[in-house]
Amino acid sequence: QVQLVESGGGLVQAGGSLRLSCAASGRTFSTYAVGWFRQAPWKEREFVAGISWRGSSTNYADSAKGRFTISRDNAKNTVYLRMNSLKPEDTAVYYCAADPGSYYPGRAADEYAFWGQGTQVTVSS
Repeated sequence: QVQLVESGGGLVQAGGSLRLSCAASGRTFSTYAVGWFRQAPWKEREFVAGISWRGSSTNYADSAKGRFTISRDNAKNTVYLRMNSLKPEDTAVYYCAADPGSYYPGRAADEYAFWGQGTQVTVSS
């Protein structure tokens, strides 16, 4: 069992940056692929970025490419999402999720067994 806790969300102006963190409990977290998802009001949850358990492979949604960077520090049981050049359309609750069954991070939410509670990101124009 893994528990995930996101932090780092907040209110930022368009063009600004934030770094989200996903801290995990459980000694096997370093063997899980991890993804970041987001959900805006009235919209479905969507994939943002993912990272393999070693951190050597990453996967980004088109909306995140070139602006967001996912990374992990397995010694700290933490995955990060650095978000630059934020836009109002990035406003959403951001969730991290862990997939114990795969090396490579998938894009489908139902591939992930463990989820955090989410952190709100609001980008003002």
